[in-house]
Amino acid sequence: MRSVGVLLAAVTTSLIPSACMPEAVPCPAIAQASVVALTVAASYVPEVEAIHLKACQDGTCREADLELMPGSTTVDQGCEPSAGPDGTCSATSSPDGTLTGMLMMDVLTESRIDATATGTSTAETPLPERRLSFMPRAEYPYGEQCGKFITAGVVLDADGLRQSP
Repeated sequence: MRSVGVLLAAVTTSLIPSACMPEAVPCPAIAQASVVALTVAASYVPEVEAIHLKACQDGTCREADLELMPGSTTVDQGCEPSAGPDGTCSATSSPDGTLTGMLMMDVLTESRIDATATGTSTAETPLPERRLSFMPRAEYPYGEQCGKFITAGVVLDADGLRQSP
């Protein structure tokens, strides 16, 4: 009978700590690419043939001719009202007239980035050199328990280079 009492005490004390533990929140298995994203504003696209981007951070510089792709925006298509809180929702992308490109970095940190954009116009003349120093943004899109995402993006238009909103 004594061994049953010891077993009951062992089982009970092993369950108490697990009952007090916070519930684990699942985090998405998404890897973040270390990139500086560039968007050519729709109003400037007719003037841009090619873009070269250089970005320096923490003493390391990377540069490349960017492969420019058509940009898009997300259009919410709503949710099924009869499905409740776990219902199906959908969205689609729609072209927005911009061009986008990415410059791969070895590592992306929260320290300042010095970016320089140059390029060629559709008239085959050089575009003005544009420079910007900016701080990347740190965000927790899935909650602090899932880790920090660092993003760095710039927008190029006729007025110059500015940090993405």
